[in-house]
Amino acid sequence: MDLDVRAGSRSAITLGVLAVLFVAALAFGWSRVTAPFPERTAAAPCTDTLVRAGEELVPAQVMVTVLNGGGRNGLAGAAMTRLASAGFVEGRLANAPANTGRIAAQIWASDPGDPAAILLASYLGKDVDIVDQPSGYPGITIVLGRDFKGIKKGRASVTAQKDATVCMPPGTTVPDAAGSAPASS
Repeated sequence: MDLDVRAGSRSAITLGVLAVLFVAALAFGWSRVTAPFPERTAAAPCTDTLVRAGEELVPAQVMVTVLNGGGRNGLAGAAMTRLASAGFVEGRLANAPANTGRIAAQIWASDPGDPAAILLASYLGKDVDIVDQPSGYPGITIVLGRDFKGIKKGRASVTAQKDATVCMPPGTTVPDAAGSAPASS
């Protein structure tokens, strides 16, 4: 009889432990199922890439944001379409801040000697200014105003005159100094 009481006690303790484990596993599983999904982080539209003096830069390595600075409706979109057909990578389209003033075209770049800005300027005609102005938009930003005449046939490439940082779209490459195998950005 003493043996049956111990066996019964062990069975009750075992069932109690299993019940606690089951409830804990159930609570953990429920917390996982009802937890919110993790936030998605958007990939950067372009990556700052070093372009060394003497390296060539082509339109496919330049992301462009076009801002309408008081020009006619659709001006920025039409310019973006023409620039994309020339090989530039589309950034964003937006309206320029109200205090932009009367301009034909401006390129906003943190370095007026930026090869991407110089390449882009060749597509905008003679009435373009490269100004030291941060924009907060991806790539190189251009502002088009009322006096803008349209996109012209520009240069196929420019040679960087000094080391510069260019915000290149994902998947673009920069040739090494010898012009041979490209290195990924």
